[in-house]
Amino acid sequence: MATQNYKNIELPAKYVPKKSEPYMCDQQLAYFYQLLSAQKDELMHESASVLSAVRSADKNESDGVGDETDNASLEQDITMNLRMSERDNNLLKKINAALERIENGTYGYSVVSGTEIGLSRMLARPLATMTVEEQEEYEKRK
Repeated sequence: MATQNYKNIELPAKYVPKKSEPYMCDQQLAYFYQLLSAQKDELMHESASVLSAVRSADKNESDGVGDETDNASLEQDITMNLRMSERDNNLLKKINAALERIENGTYGYSVVSGTEIGLSRMLARPLATMTVEEQEEYEKRK
């Protein structure tokens, strides 16, 4: 189980994890924890805005505001917003899973083999759960 020192670390404003540091040391975990937490907060805020827009458009449609063209446009907006909300919810699940992996000490390690995913890949894709090779193999089999 990972220590939770990473939650209390204040990183320099321009800190970026370096390969010269021990892999997934507290500073690196703090970096990814803060990055993922910020993305989660942003998604939660966006989700609230999208749901508010859907409710507003749905209310306008049910109140009979506008003509058929307006109503069709409102329906299209509702559908688009619901799709965006679904996409955001899927991303939120992945972020929560990554935060859980930080919590239990498995973040940055492959869910397939347990090997290091690699700092470069984690910086490029903080939600990565497999090494590049494992991901490519997975996609070929799909």
